[in-house]
Amino acid sequence: MLHLLRKDFIALKSSLWMVLFFLAVYSIVFIPKSELSMYFVGIYTAFASIFLVTNIDIKNNNHTFLVTLPVSRKHIIQAKFITAVVFMLLGVFANYGIHWIAKLAFPQFQKPDYSLLSILIPIGAVLILISIYMPLFYALNKKGTGIINIVFLITLVILSEPTAMLITLVNGEDFYNDPVMLLLPIGILLIFVASYFLTVKLFTRKDL
Repeated sequence: MLHLLRKDFIALKSSLWMVLFFLAVYSIVFIPKSELSMYFVGIYTAFASIFLVTNIDIKNNNHTFLVTLPVSRKHIIQAKFITAVVFMLLGVFANYGIHWIAKLAFPQFQKPDYSLLSILIPIGAVLILISIYMPLFYALNKKGTGIINIVFLITLVILSEPTAMLITLVNGEDFYNDPVMLLLPIGILLIFVASYFLTVKLFTRKDL
């Protein structure tokens, strides 16, 4: 397991500049114009990083090689989910840092004060995206994965407005008074766990 994680981070070492590039581009696009940039930049940067993690495996045919080694497919999936979570956290916290700098350097942007929800909302959103993306990624071949990547990028753009409405709802006072809405984090974690088991099942049955 540790060697699989180490493999992912070594493979990404030369592409780390792309994560910084994603962060810079999304920050330039959203920070000056959007009140919800704290959420959008974090979500887009984190998920773009996860795209990068998975597509390196496709580019280098890593799965075809890994299944020939004395490691279980379950461990391969575990390592990829852990890597995705690590890069999600890196993207979200890097976004928090750049917004902190932007708030100090450009007070004219009038960015609001940020709270714990500023971190938790992007994390929750990206966990849902990972839960959808990973089973599709491991169930499809190279051509199918390319299509899924394009579909997800388009979906992120299309869902930006509904996401903004949801973020506004979550930030409202009524959210904390509604016990059903407070179950949302538990629901997200259950979806993430279910996605992991589904991905393991799909990848175990897949003929590489």
